[in-house]
Amino acid sequence: MIYDVIIVGAGASGLFLGANLKGKKIAILEKNSSAGKKILASGGGRCNITNRFVSAKNYLGEQKFIEQILKVLTPDEVLNFFSELKFSEQKQNQFFCDSGAKSVLNLLLKRQNADIFYNKEVTSAKKVDEIFEILTKDEKFRAKNLVIASGGLSYKALGASDIGYKIAGEFGLELSPISPALVGFSVQKDEFWFKELSGVSLRVDVEISDKNDNHKFSDNVLFTHRGISGPAILNASLFWQKGRICINFLPKFSEKNLVNGKKQLSSVLSLPKRFVLEFLRNFGLKDKAFYEFSDDEKRTIKRLFAYEFAPAGTFGFERAEVTKGGVKTEFLDENLQCKSIKGLYFIGEVLDITGMLGGYNLHFAFASALKVARILNL
Repeated sequence: MIYDVIIVGAGASGLFLGANLKGKKIAILEKNSSAGKKILASGGGRCNITNRFVSAKNYLGEQKFIEQILKVLTPDEVLNFFSELKFSEQKQNQFFCDSGAKSVLNLLLKRQNADIFYNKEVTSAKKVDEIFEILTKDEKFRAKNLVIASGGLSYKALGASDIGYKIAGEFGLELSPISPALVGFSVQKDEFWFKELSGVSLRVDVEISDKNDNHKFSDNVLFTHRGISGPAILNASLFWQKGRICINFLPKFSEKNLVNGKKQLSSVLSLPKRFVLEFLRNFGLKDKAFYEFSDDEKRTIKRLFAYEFAPAGTFGFERAEVTKGGVKTEFLDENLQCKSIKGLYFIGEVLDITGMLGGYNLHFAFASALKVARILNL
């Protein structure tokens, strides 16, 4: 049996492709015993399926390449595809599924035009004459077209796999360095006081600079027993390589408000009392009125408006929502087909394209799948 299309991976991009291919003999090979494990975990189990405002600026990667992929699918078209389900637009213009991520996955499975083979861990692939031979641990599949939709290394507990990178390497494609992204930061000794605040969440401005740009995120941070996380930090992690991050813990508070008054600092600052007391304790300060501090101590307190620190690292792939890096897009044409191997395609997270938090990664998974579906449907 020779399939028209074999898709490696039954995640968001693979399933969306399987649902959009018409009149073809298609197989999806999935290493896990069920499909879409990451879909089920997305948006805290509520599946933030897209965002009202999607543009290449929401992604790390080759901007022009990303733009032409996003053109094939608008946020409205995503909602239209899933129109049997209800979605609510919530914080930061994300669309969450009212009935949860499971109903999103079930709809993708219901719409399949592909046969899905579970517990089929692909080990390698090669092209013999015009046909791809895809080996799993116990059998060989053959196809005219091969689409790699195997995702990245993030969320290992959900059965992540590096097979997409291996296959890319087998066919001579290069990868950009792989690292965890949309992930929390572990801290160095100077910031061990963060760990004492485990469970505290507050709204901040986070700024991070990379070699190209300055990035600013206004959202919540969450202190954990390992360091610092939360949406603002997850987005910052996309742009962090090494070096410092700056947090304004008081984005809506004016320095002028510090000076007047006789109240203790913990009563004046618009921060949780537990946070203020831990901050003061870390710097060996007592809780008193601002005017009672020395000039040096006042400078320490004013660090709350621009607290700079260098993370020790990230929480790793176990906790990362996505993988940064992957198959370099310069090896692919505008239809995500390998320039040197006809019929070999790469879609979704396996590519060197990573979206910010907020529905962007699922949207890209769908858009890249649709781009390939349109070519294979011709």
